[in-house]
Amino acid sequence: MVSRAWSRARENPTSSEILHENKMMQLYYATRDGQSRRIADHVSRRLGERGVEVTAKNLAVDLPSVETLTSTRLVALIASVRYGHHLKEAEQFLTRYQSLAAPPPLVLASVNLTARKQGKDTAEGNAYLRKWIARRQLTPVLATAIAGRLDYPLYGWLDRQMIRLIMKMTGGPTDPRTTVEYTAWDAVDRFAWAIADLALPSE
Repeated sequence: MVSRAWSRARENPTSSEILHENKMMQLYYATRDGQSRRIADHVSRRLGERGVEVTAKNLAVDLPSVETLTSTRLVALIASVRYGHHLKEAEQFLTRYQSLAAPPPLVLASVNLTARKQGKDTAEGNAYLRKWIARRQLTPVLATAIAGRLDYPLYGWLDRQMIRLIMKMTGGPTDPRTTVEYTAWDAVDRFAWAIADLALPSE
């Protein structure tokens, strides 16, 4: 659930409403196994349907400059959790973002398996996201937690054993052959629509 009320999606944007991504908003992601990239790409497609043209960028290869962040009106970050912590490149991004004298509004999404549980998909209910916001002293205009994908066959041996241990502690599946898509794509749609409401000019 997105921790902000959103208005109904505007349909059929005119050509004058198509936004230039380098000025209106930027969308970044941090991923290890690819699910945050898939979520970010899905958000990008949904935003495009609303007239917000933005390409999802991988922070592992494209940490934005101060100039890029300063010139945009809205920034969105979608970041995975690994072993209880958000990925290093997401932390580096936030350090740069917070160095700005007047940072643009921030949209934040934490991708973690805890969010598969009822009530754990909000900024208030998800411990990873709540603690991240508090530790970094962030004030996002929109924040949500999104469940990721469990894919034991994809992981290396050490990751598989560590994640099996975490899942055992949290009541999840531990069979090393298990693959489960926990991401609620309808919730990702709603998240994208909420971002579009923030990015599009008010009527």
